[in-house]
Amino acid sequence: MHNQAPYTHPKSSRVLPRGLVTGLSLALLSAGTTVQAATWKMALGDAAGGTQYELGSTFATLIEEKSGGEINVDLFPNGQLGSEQDTVNNASMGLLDLSVLAINNITPFSPTVGVMTLPYVIQSPEDARTLTQGAIGQEMVENTIRDAGVRILGWAYSGCRRLTNSSHPVATPDDLDGLVIRVPKNEIMIAAYQSWGINPNPLAWSETFTALQQGVVDGQDNPYITIDAMKFYEVQDHVTDSCYVFSMEPLIISEGKFQSLPEEQQQWVLAAAQEATDHSYDYLLAQEDAIKTRLVEEHGMEITEPADGEQAWIEQATAIWPDFYDSIGGKQKLDAALAALGREPAP
Repeated sequence: MHNQAPYTHPKSSRVLPRGLVTGLSLALLSAGTTVQAATWKMALGDAAGGTQYELGSTFATLIEEKSGGEINVDLFPNGQLGSEQDTVNNASMGLLDLSVLAINNITPFSPTVGVMTLPYVIQSPEDARTLTQGAIGQEMVENTIRDAGVRILGWAYSGCRRLTNSSHPVATPDDLDGLVIRVPKNEIMIAAYQSWGINPNPLAWSETFTALQQGVVDGQDNPYITIDAMKFYEVQDHVTDSCYVFSMEPLIISEGKFQSLPEEQQQWVLAAAQEATDHSYDYLLAQEDAIKTRLVEEHGMEITEPADGEQAWIEQATAIWPDFYDSIGGKQKLDAALAALGREPAP
């Protein structure tokens, strides 16, 4: 064994044992790492396996890579950190870092976002991407910062909301007669069902599966990916291949958290969110048809096409548009969205 020479600081004549110096160096390095590394909490309303989780986990991987491990994200799916609307409140107050939630659950805090949840405005994944990635999407970012204290970083694209029920095939609005349908606590979606002649039951997302299981409600609507992830096929037999609302889930961050970050970290966050958004779009296109087939062939669900290309549904539901012009910022906001999609202004 070689004897270790004592360590002498180049600007000091004081001699310290080398072992003590090594220990101090490791302690200082550890302290520096602890200061720099951060673990953020991300709330997810849905279970693992859906588009919310896909977006969240992709963002978590990307931000860890881009930050060199300085930023880590822990995911809490299935409403572990509260209802989706609770997470908006908590993020705005700085009590939560990130959340992925259905767009209809951010609308109560920032009503202009409702232009994207008016029935039959968005009718395809391409429509959804066009609006969220263009000028209208940027306006939504600015409005939610102003109204809710949270920033939309990115989007999960989940697909058209499909009506499911446990009773019988539904092809026309008249077929809803006698059914109790769960909807989110969202005025626009409630009004859409009322236009079809029924009063839906606005239940919290966390209560939905149990309510279906116990027969408190007969049906609900969600994209195929969510129907599969939440295992609604265990308590629902029929699907109507409808598309009155296209389901999207914004990824939000506490604006206070975002503004507290150094410029470099802000850019990492924005870049990771954009890449995760692009991935979510590709994921939907790659997965939805296979999931639809699996729901039928493996889980025995019966899919019914809406009668007459969904015309009766469209005519009755779009009649509610004027009721929400004030909340979305005026008819011109809807017309701008329709123009971006290459469609005529609202009548």
